[in-house]
Amino acid sequence: MATTTTREPITTTDRIEKDTLGEVRVPAEALWGAQTQRAIENYPISGYRAFPAFIRAIVSVKKAAALANAEAGRLSTERRDAIVWACDEILGGKHHDQFVIDVFQAGAGVSFHMNSNEVIANLGDRKLGGAPGTYTKVNANDHVNMAQSTNDVTPTAMRLAHLELTKALAAELDLLATAIDAKAQEFRDVVKPGRTHLQDAVPVTFGQELGGWAARVRSAAARLRAGRQELCELGIGGTAAGTGLNADPKFRERVCRHLAQWYGEPIVPAADLFQAMQSMAPFVRISSGMRTAAIEITQICNDIRLLVSGPRTGFGEISIPAVQPGSSIMPGKVNPAIVEMVNQVCFQVIGNDTAVMLGAQAGQLELNVMMPGINYAICLSATIFTNATRQLRTRAIDGMRVDRDRAQELLDASPPLLVTALSPHIGYAKAAALAKRALAERRSLFDVALEEKVMPEADLRRVLDPLPMTHGGVME
Repeated sequence: MATTTTREPITTTDRIEKDTLGEVRVPAEALWGAQTQRAIENYPISGYRAFPAFIRAIVSVKKAAALANAEAGRLSTERRDAIVWACDEILGGKHHDQFVIDVFQAGAGVSFHMNSNEVIANLGDRKLGGAPGTYTKVNANDHVNMAQSTNDVTPTAMRLAHLELTKALAAELDLLATAIDAKAQEFRDVVKPGRTHLQDAVPVTFGQELGGWAARVRSAAARLRAGRQELCELGIGGTAAGTGLNADPKFRERVCRHLAQWYGEPIVPAADLFQAMQSMAPFVRISSGMRTAAIEITQICNDIRLLVSGPRTGFGEISIPAVQPGSSIMPGKVNPAIVEMVNQVCFQVIGNDTAVMLGAQAGQLELNVMMPGINYAICLSATIFTNATRQLRTRAIDGMRVDRDRAQELLDASPPLLVTALSPHIGYAKAAALAKRALAERRSLFDVALEEKVMPEADLRRVLDPLPMTHGGVME
């Protein structure tokens, strides 16, 4: 038996639009249209929306496309100006609330792409005297999307957004390395226990240990910048599959020229449009660069947490600023809160890289439909990593202090830290026996070695001076 579906009557708060599937009810004042509304209803997944950098990127592509199509004589001056005006409104920070598609959506980003086309079309149409949903002067598909496809616009916008976000991240990594270097210089001659396997090894200086941290962060920034170069090759103009169907032959060069000027990057058309649309390798590389930086920084944060531990029953060699009370039950307790937060951000970045990798290998033939997930993971990583790196620098590293007395206390208390310097003079076995006796008797290595008369006192003092040991060579 056939059933009848009854629909609520249209109200003044709604308007009716049509797409190729039929009628759709859209909020009356919304700048989006039918295809966006369908996506709102289809994908109530996370509640997360596109990052502002990605909105700016796709709108920049639309603006550049309107200029390029007008240069080719395919778009009227009136429509060009209306589209450019609409794009400038959005690029100026307005109407971002109209980009309403969940980050987890249809493959390739069709929904967000059409959301962008519809918002720009409705703004442009309103500029020319139309009302939302009429598209009398500016049409989302015919004009805003002229010579374009989701398949070339989405990966192009992804590249632009990632260029913007990773530029900020690389700059923050440089600032962090500089801040750590400053601390390395400040404490360059303070000797401390060096440790391998978390066991006492040989003396090092705080300058050497922190200098190693700074070098690692600086190298991570360099790797990230190297990966950014691939993002500058854009596949725009490939349209649906890489052939450039429906695009003027000069379209891609014109679009890239505008984008290069606006973004201040060496942006050029990709040498092979098919590769640019099929392969996610540039995104894998930039995500991998962030993952490598996250691995380095999380290890540095682990070291900081060890070195501030205690402060009386742990290492207690350094201190960082107290930024908040550390316990709801233990009065006076202070935790290394900032570095704990940075650790968690680094773990998220590493996890996001796995999502990027899985999405990148899931493409088929002329297109990878997993781009929305890849894009969200990279934008999230770059955003939270940039912010966390800034906080690590300003609220932990800049205020780091060294406890010189504690470092000396630990040096004096551990015979294995100094005994290596004796080995060339008295032999490995004899040196090991001295260290074992000193540990068992809880005495200094110097006292035990002097008692056993392994060498004259003056020579012993010289050989067991920890600062020269940090410079390498044989202690004569």
